[in-house]
Amino acid sequence: MRIIFAGTPEFSAETLKALLTTEHEICAVYTQPDRPSGRGRKLTASPVKQLALEHSIPVEQPPNFKEQDSKQILADYQADLMIVVAYGLLLPQVILDTPKYGCINIHASLLPRWRGAAPIQRAILAGDAETGICIMQMEAGLDTGPVLSRSSCPIHNDDTAQVLHDRLAALGSQTLLNTLPKLNELQQNAQDQDSSLSNYARKLQKAEATIDWQRSALDISRQIHAFNPWPVAQSSWKGETFRIWLAKAIHEQHNVNAGDILAVNRDGIDVATGQGVLRLTQVQIPGKRSMPVSDFLNANPMAIGEHLG
Repeated sequence: MRIIFAGTPEFSAETLKALLTTEHEICAVYTQPDRPSGRGRKLTASPVKQLALEHSIPVEQPPNFKEQDSKQILADYQADLMIVVAYGLLLPQVILDTPKYGCINIHASLLPRWRGAAPIQRAILAGDAETGICIMQMEAGLDTGPVLSRSSCPIHNDDTAQVLHDRLAALGSQTLLNTLPKLNELQQNAQDQDSSLSNYARKLQKAEATIDWQRSALDISRQIHAFNPWPVAQSSWKGETFRIWLAKAIHEQHNVNAGDILAVNRDGIDVATGQGVLRLTQVQIPGKRSMPVSDFLNANPMAIGEHLG
């Protein structure tokens, strides 16, 4: 097939890499306009654009599809199919209807469980036992289209958003490659979603990163894992920002205030919460890299009875 690929971040690039190993022709790549990045705020191409240029694939970066020119350019590629993976732009119905077989989307959730921008992080925050990949026929609604195929995977207690992201990126690529040979048949037998079972996976906000120690150790550990690598869960210690990258809930009781430090050793920093104890294992203070607690304590003495938050 002649395929248009639309995606922007590294998650999308993994799928494009897999497609480039097949017999299909990638006739064009659509990705978000270059954005300022890094300390110098230099305009930087997306991972998908960088990969496309390496393989001499035409790249299109319209800010939207409101102009007739952008609609016509896409139509001129005469694609059989458009594959969309974390593209970042809503596609109007005229675009969805342009390719011969329409547009399909790789979504990192077992739809309709999590629809929206941050399904990986929201699944971890909610304590879901499993997640997965859905290949969906796209409609004008937000992740509402019928599901063509799906693959599931467990969410482990110590999975961070980055770890789960990488697992799902690989699973998404493989699920897509298994789907394409049967596309026509799967489209005819696509399963409609039950919208009554859906949740909105809203985009992450930095304000969500602040830890409330009155919550349970289990809830806080999920927050820490869901926000690794961004925006990174944080508290305060001695008046400075104290970022927590990794932690685990300990099933222990205590009789002190939430946020009080109960134990300090090379295995971790144990902190009282509203329910149970949280053991911090990787932390960061301003001006320093994140590091295991054993390294952190070498230069930053911390005492039992001190308080976080």
